[in-house]
Amino acid sequence: MNIQFTEFVLDTTADDLPDEVLDRARLWLLDLCGVAAAGSETALSGIIRDHAAAQFGAGNRAARMIVDGRRVSPAGAALAGGMTIDAMDAHDGHRLTKGHVGCGVLPALLALAEAEGLEDGGEVLAALVIGYEIGTRAGIALHRTACDYHTSGAWVAVACAALGARIIGLGPDRLMEAVGIAEYHGPRSQMMRCIDHPTMLKDGSGWGAMAGVSAAYLAAAGFTGAPAVTVTGADVADLWSDLGSRWLVLEQYFKPYPVCRWAQPAMRGVLDLRAEHGLVSTDVERIEVATFHESRRLATTRPRTTEEAQYSTAYPAAVAMVKGGCDPADVSEDSFADPEIRRLAEGMVITEDPAFNTAFPARRLARVTLHLADGRAVTSADTEARGDPETPAARSEIVAKYRRYAQPVLGTERASALEAAVAGLGDGAGLEPLLDALAPGA
Repeated sequence: MNIQFTEFVLDTTADDLPDEVLDRARLWLLDLCGVAAAGSETALSGIIRDHAAAQFGAGNRAARMIVDGRRVSPAGAALAGGMTIDAMDAHDGHRLTKGHVGCGVLPALLALAEAEGLEDGGEVLAALVIGYEIGTRAGIALHRTACDYHTSGAWVAVACAALGARIIGLGPDRLMEAVGIAEYHGPRSQMMRCIDHPTMLKDGSGWGAMAGVSAAYLAAAGFTGAPAVTVTGADVADLWSDLGSRWLVLEQYFKPYPVCRWAQPAMRGVLDLRAEHGLVSTDVERIEVATFHESRRLATTRPRTTEEAQYSTAYPAAVAMVKGGCDPADVSEDSFADPEIRRLAEGMVITEDPAFNTAFPARRLARVTLHLADGRAVTSADTEARGDPETPAARSEIVAKYRRYAQPVLGTERASALEAAVAGLGDGAGLEPLLDALAPGA
């Protein structure tokens, strides 16, 4: 048993957390709520929420699906919420996990809290931080020890099981059974399959959240699991040794655009050149991008679905050149017929730079050249996406993105109430105002 792990999960309180950590957790929570609102407009979210309503009955414990409001089982609410957030690829992540924690942890946490009657806003905020700390470390551990590149659901499951054990009130032994069940049953699906063939499978986050919540309830009932090697293995012990002293919630990146993080360095290169030279898209004959292997694998140039648009390097780079940015509407099916975006996306040349391959995943780099209609060519610096922890997004940018994503879906009044509820969480406010704004009863 990893004593440091069990004590951190079961005994940490909001009073133990630095103000900076609590503040960042609120910002990630607000961002996730905005992404959930935008994600709820996708076909993916509609299908999975109807599935949860039909197949995950509430039983003697119930939780509301975020944005939707219908009551289902905690596992069903975690599944639907995780996939709804993941449906709009605009949520925070961590470079070394090559994936995301918050998109699965948040809906699982809210579902568990509602089902178990946890109202203390400070406790919920502390649990969110714990979820980030456990999930991020489990993700790094899995990448270090497994031979394949697995989707985020694999380590989201471990984090959600740990939170479930905490909220249900399990002891150290049952906690370790829960994370062992979750690690074994978590979706170790191959991420690059969905990169090469983008579909609604996405990053497995909702399935991981469902597996983690189920694992906690199974452990509470006496079900046993195998040792969670990403937590207890000697070869990953160093990753857990700094629990409570190094806060990985501060090391997540912010995504300014609703597309795969690997596409965003190229977008930034395009936007930098566009602004520096005062260009519009019709000034550009073609775009060339040098990037790393995984970004080049985002190969869709003519998307037919929201998922193909989000898992593309060429399409959002073309959107950036035409529109000066990219928002949820730009990755919806209604936008795909724009002839100028299609011209630039289909004519884009994307190559690999060996130095950029070597730098990945600690750094994700691209270099963009715009070949102009007047015969000139302009080239960007070697560029990384905005929002990395070394150059974090300003609070004002995160709040503005939330409002841009949430208000068209929730309405201004409800979006404002949700924003206020997030800001007050842990400062004396309970959980109910947040749930009422994010998931009003159906």
